[in-house]
Amino acid sequence: MKRLFLLYLGLFGMLFVSCKQEEKTLKEYMTDSWQTTYIKIEMPTFQKSDTTNVFEDKFENNPARIVQSKYNSDGSFSTWSLNREGEKYGNSEGVWGVKGDSLFLEFYYDGRNVKEAYQIEKTENGFQGKSKYDWDKDGEFDDLLIMKTKRIKLEE
Repeated sequence: MKRLFLLYLGLFGMLFVSCKQEEKTLKEYMTDSWQTTYIKIEMPTFQKSDTTNVFEDKFENNPARIVQSKYNSDGSFSTWSLNREGEKYGNSEGVWGVKGDSLFLEFYYDGRNVKEAYQIEKTENGFQGKSKYDWDKDGEFDDLLIMKTKRIKLEE
C-alpha cells in the first residue's frame, strides 16, 4: 500500500512539474507588437523654468493618433503612428536590448539620436514602462515618462 501511495505521489509530482510553464525572459516577452494605451510625461523644470508641465494622453475616444511598435528577435525595432483613418506615418527604426528589468532603445527621431532606457513591468496584456529623459530638450534628464501598452496583432 505504501509503495502504491509513493508511486501515485511520484506520478503526480512528475505531472505537476511537466505542466509548470517557464516564465518568459524579458527579451522573449518584448519580442512582439505593441500599442501605447497611456502616456504621461512630467517635466518639472520645463525648458529650464520654474514651471512644471505635464503631458498626458489616454488614447481614448477616437484619438488623432495611435502609436504602435514592433520589437524583433534580432534586436531591431520600429515604431510609427496611425491617424484616425488608419494611415501609417512617422516611422522610426532602431535597435533594442534588455538587461535585468530594463529596456534600452537607440533610434533617430525628431532630428536627433535618441538613447532611452525604460524600467519595464509586465502587465496582464502588455507592459508599463518608466523612463527619465530630457523630453523638454532643456539639457536636464529630469523628465519622467510613464507609458502603458497592450499586445497587438499586426496585419502582415
